[in-house]
Amino acid sequence: MQKTIKYITFETTWGYFGLAGTEFALLRTYLPLPDPEKVKSQLLTDLGNPQYDSSLFKTLQQQITAYFEGACVNFSPDIPILLNGLSYFACSVLMACRGIKFGQTMSYGQLAHKVGRPKAARAIGRIMANNPLPLIIPCHRVIRSDGKVGGFSATGSPDLKKKMLKLERQALRT
Repeated sequence: MQKTIKYITFETTWGYFGLAGTEFALLRTYLPLPDPEKVKSQLLTDLGNPQYDSSLFKTLQQQITAYFEGACVNFSPDIPILLNGLSYFACSVLMACRGIKFGQTMSYGQLAHKVGRPKAARAIGRIMANNPLPLIIPCHRVIRSDGKVGGFSATGSPDLKKKMLKLERQALRT
């Protein structure tokens, strides 16, 4: 039975954030932008005709809002997600990335070791670039082995990644 896809865009202190999913699991997130219509357009690409639902994952909306206000929020691995259409390897990488705690980082190589593919750092980078659930799966916490942030495919590029990591470091100090 096909589940109805729903979505919400909501305001945070960093702009509008988007969530899409069924009533049972998240399919996609979109990091904040100032224009809610751009967030909606990017979020809903290839999702057909989803229904707007202001109550979709309401508790998660509150947690995301708190995160961008500087609160220390670890997004629970209990938040149900769907990684449809991804390879087993991609799913295992994304699930391992999901375990990186607030304020911590891991290199692409370390993540490759964690999933048992020590020579797959570049492949890990490609998977991070296509993460359908940024923030919930914290790809912004995966950095280069030299400590530099590396790439970030989200709108805002590596500058947004740096800003998110800085927000987390500051939250841990308070």
